[in-house]
Amino acid sequence: MNKSKRTSALLIASLVGVGLVVGRLVPELILRANRNVPVVGWGAALSLLLGAGILGGLAWSTWQSLHKKNQRMTSDHGVTMLALAKASAAVAALFTGGYAGYAAAYFDAFDSPLGKDRVIHAGAAAIAGLLMMGAALVLERSLRLPGDDDESEGGKTVPNPA
Repeated sequence: MNKSKRTSALLIASLVGVGLVVGRLVPELILRANRNVPVVGWGAALSLLLGAGILGGLAWSTWQSLHKKNQRMTSDHGVTMLALAKASAAVAALFTGGYAGYAAAYFDAFDSPLGKDRVIHAGAAAIAGLLMMGAALVLERSLRLPGDDDESEGGKTVPNPA
């Protein structure tokens, strides 16, 4: 069986970067289309915070089961949890960058009432996205079994039996 690779920092940084660019450009594109730019509500931050809490609870439960109590997990359950962790990390990275870019678009208009609301609400959503991304990465790490840390032992490559 092939081992799953950890979500790379380069992937996360790339997704945050793409989100930053898109989030920064969206208000300008909306204004060019002669539309009103929406204000981000608290619902976005609360939804991402709820996601972070759920993923954090799953990570803690998984860590307790696999590493503290030495319980087993079915392969189907493990693959499902891993897919959830990887997908959540990617989506949270995009949202983190997007909301941070949206907030950055209104830093210069912070003195206006709507500008202040846009920066604060989008900034809170970006922070909640960071929390969700961190919880997803912790869940992914909690699924690693003690013998799965490296593909090499003592500097030598372990051959793939498949």
